[in-house]
Amino acid sequence: MSENNDYWSANLRLMVKLLTVWFLVSFGCGIILVDVLNAIQIGGYKLGFWFAQQGAIYTFVAIIFIYAKKMAALDKKHGVDE
Repeated sequence: MSENNDYWSANLRLMVKLLTVWFLVSFGCGIILVDVLNAIQIGGYKLGFWFAQQGAIYTFVAIIFIYAKKMAALDKKHGVDE
């Protein structure tokens, strides 16, 4: 029973960390800090606009790959891999 709880606790910790990063990038950089970030331009586009339009999406896709890799390692560690 303890092994199962350890597995799910690790899974939930990972999800909370990754969703926090996504929240900070999408909501923090795309909405709250947009005026500050718009003072910086990359490739002719304001950085706040870039985070709101592209950065959050790229971050989410990266999080999917990170989650899959970390969960594969967690599954293997707890003996529930395929």
